[in-house]
Amino acid sequence: MKIGIHDIKPQTPLAPAGERKGAVPGKAGEGATPQPSATVSLSPLAMQAHAGAFDQAKVEKIAAAIRNGSFQINAGTIADKLIANAQELLGSSSR
Repeated sequence: MKIGIHDIKPQTPLAPAGERKGAVPGKAGEGATPQPSATVSLSPLAMQAHAGAFDQAKVEKIAAAIRNGSFQINAGTIADKLIANAQELLGSSSR
């Protein structure tokens, strides 16, 4: 598991619908369709890299263990992976 900056949220809140750039005055909530500002597409390699990244059976197994109180946390393994991730981010391959 990688820990990174994937959960960054915008610093400024979005303007209300009626004040957004390109909004039609008096049309907020009246079926006005916003126009897309950008198009995003992933290369086949990027899509392949993320294929299978989510294992539903594993998620269900962990959720069931949490619900029934049998889920155990291995703090040593978590610490080792955090250190390895920090080393990778810093560009250090030595331990």
